[in-house]
Amino acid sequence: MNFDRHRRLRSSAAMRNLVRETSIAKKDLIYPIFVIEKDDIKNEISSMPGIYQLSLNKLQEELKEAYEAGIRAVMFFGIPNEKDECGTGAFIDDGIIQRATRLSKELYPDMLVLADTCLCEYTDHGHCGLLDDHGHVLNDETLPLLVKTAVSQAKAGADIIAPSNMMDGFVQAIRSGLDEAGFHNIPIMSYGIKYASAFYGPFRDAAESTPGQGDRKGYQMDPANRLEAMRELESDLAEGCDMMIVKPALSYLDIIRDVRNNSNVPVVAYNVSGEYAMTKAAALNGWIDEERVVMEQMISMKRAGADMIITYFAKDICNYLDKGAYS
Repeated sequence: MNFDRHRRLRSSAAMRNLVRETSIAKKDLIYPIFVIEKDDIKNEISSMPGIYQLSLNKLQEELKEAYEAGIRAVMFFGIPNEKDECGTGAFIDDGIIQRATRLSKELYPDMLVLADTCLCEYTDHGHCGLLDDHGHVLNDETLPLLVKTAVSQAKAGADIIAPSNMMDGFVQAIRSGLDEAGFHNIPIMSYGIKYASAFYGPFRDAAESTPGQGDRKGYQMDPANRLEAMRELESDLAEGCDMMIVKPALSYLDIIRDVRNNSNVPVVAYNVSGEYAMTKAAALNGWIDEERVVMEQMISMKRAGADMIITYFAKDICNYLDKGAYS
């Protein structure tokens, strides 16, 4: 019989491991953590089982778990005690992100700290920038506050600035601000391809950042658009970004591949809260094998072209990898 014998390379676990094209490693993972400006708090987020709002003293325990699991990069999101119209808590030197960063660098100097650089968690209206009298987000007037936030985070010890605000020109403004402050070697991981997605709901519960009025469709991208992502990519590369995030991940694998094919910077997939919540809910109901589904999702992101993955599953994945079935 004259046909190809593709199954020859699937005949045993050892053979399949030998020819495997895509793999997941602990070094690929970035673990998001929510830090709250209160005392002795560990609040599980109801829509995200296993993920918590953590006060600084509880953060120590979480960092220890993450570090011992093999995670070497964390991303902090802050929940301040007080909010105002301009998000002051984002850029003050003793802000919650700044304090969490200093603590992390003191405890684990070799663990990378990524700082989410945005105002939405700190504004009383929940938007990512300043508002005019009609409730519209002001682009250019917001940029100086983002610069102040990035510089403050860098001063606190952040290794990577990750701006997620989707203001036009934010990469250029932050790059200039960091350079002027002497932080030439701090890279920018841009959330420049961030869609106005329905998959962010659990995150907004966790970060307490739901807009009080309107939505973010005026500055985040339309989920129907593909070419627009390439325009955002071109702008951010020209403005000096060092790494590019695509957010969300699973419904945007085509965009991840487009970014990989059209750039030479590291590509980051953000496996967002809604993706996490759906998988957890199905697993808790016994409908899926959580471990296998999670790893298949991670492989799909890597196969699409992601170099790194921001995921709430990071600790679980480290445990899966320790079993040796996915190496």
